[in-house]
Amino acid sequence: MLALLSVSDKAGIVEFAQRLVSEFGFDIISSGGTAKTLKDAGIPVTKVSDYTGSPEILGGRVKTLHPKIHGGILARKDLPEHLADLEANGIRGIDLVVVNLYPFEQTIAKPNVTLEDAIENIDIGGPAMVRASAKNHAHLTILTNPNQYDRYLEEFKTQNGNVSLKFRQQTALAAFQHTAAYDSAISAYLAEQITDEPTAMPQSFGRPGTQLQALRYGENPHQSAAWYQTGATKTGWAAATQLQGKELSYNNLVDLEAARRIIAEFIDADPTATIIKHTNPCGSAMGSTIVEAYTKAFNADSTSAFGGIVALNRPIDAATATELSKTFLECVVAPGCDDEAKAILAKKVNVRVLVLPDLLGGSEQVIKDIAGGFLVQAADTLVANPDDWQVVTDLKPTPAELQEMLFAWKICKHVKSNAIVITKDRTTLGVGAGQMNRVGSAKIAIEQAANKIQGAVLASDGFFPFDDSVRSAAAAGIKLLVQPGGSMRDGESIAAANELGVVMVMTGVRHFMH
Repeated sequence: MLALLSVSDKAGIVEFAQRLVSEFGFDIISSGGTAKTLKDAGIPVTKVSDYTGSPEILGGRVKTLHPKIHGGILARKDLPEHLADLEANGIRGIDLVVVNLYPFEQTIAKPNVTLEDAIENIDIGGPAMVRASAKNHAHLTILTNPNQYDRYLEEFKTQNGNVSLKFRQQTALAAFQHTAAYDSAISAYLAEQITDEPTAMPQSFGRPGTQLQALRYGENPHQSAAWYQTGATKTGWAAATQLQGKELSYNNLVDLEAARRIIAEFIDADPTATIIKHTNPCGSAMGSTIVEAYTKAFNADSTSAFGGIVALNRPIDAATATELSKTFLECVVAPGCDDEAKAILAKKVNVRVLVLPDLLGGSEQVIKDIAGGFLVQAADTLVANPDDWQVVTDLKPTPAELQEMLFAWKICKHVKSNAIVITKDRTTLGVGAGQMNRVGSAKIAIEQAANKIQGAVLASDGFFPFDDSVRSAAAAGIKLLVQPGGSMRDGESIAAANELGVVMVMTGVRHFMH
């Protein structure tokens, strides 16, 4: 039996090779660093260059691209003419190929990596061997991940050396997925680096992903689901530490991401808390302390907060943990959690508590599936700047009022369209989300705000096509309006605001979220 071992990730390779040799009588050929690792461990190994009779050239760029390697991999053992070719050329058939690829994704994840460094970490011989082996899986086995080693040895032992076709099919599929993800990562990186139009979308689009966790189900129990990690290094939610609680569900992760996006707007701001239900904020607030911010957010809509997802822009302290423990919550995420807070939260064993130090890290693209394809757009990461806004009414906002409008605008950005958000004292009073018309959203938000609405801010994610929303807001007690502007009938809304003594600011930017 002959095995070819050439791996970038050397985890477990020495132990695996030792068992191949000592228990199952394999001969091993290997190249480069893998050969050195095995030799240093005292494992008998033949270097590829000695086996092929051809030295490694071009600084190691060419070492396994040779007929004695690829002939041994691609030969069909059920075809006499293939066996005759092997014999005539002094080629041994290869029974096991163990290959994983140069760490391209790890390389491009390094700070200040150059295009030249990235190019040098594009593997050529590795993918060729992986693809050839996967193609010919009817006659040999291809392994591309250290987590397959023990399963292979068990399979080899229980099948008396005749590794089952099912196992070989499974590892061949994993091999093609390995090379597909690798090529997708290269393509995505080069699309960013080699373009004359930085904002243009690529002509082809692929997103590599490795399954991080199988989920119990999706949005509903009859839907299967899994969680995938993009890239070779754990970032975003894959890098979060879950301190306690049940396993995360599909809906938990969707809501956690919605909460993270809001909190990312307030990373450098005063202590801020948001509570999410079904991806919309039911309560968001800023305070002088994080416990004050959470308490204000909770009281904004305590009914909806039950079973909610909480995100904080400050570490959880004991006072905040005590407040968090007073109601049923699904998840809490913050950039940290002190020991006293951990002990308090530990009494609520079912609440999922996560620490995510980098609350900013999000995807640069948004992908939505449609029949027969998918849509890709750049993520809405535009940072609001009140200096770019236009005050269009006779009355002007004070600096404090402008900051309140900014708070309302940032929250409104993350509410499903049509979105209306009413705030006061940097706290949401009413949220109208996802209605079929803006009047309906405004009505819901105004009803929620009720008797607290006097002097409040109303933010709208889209323009007012008529002056009706302005009039209903003013009648309820709203004194400040922030909206994108851009309607052909903006003049009517401005005139109504001036008539009713309301401040109106136009941002020039809309934030629809479907």
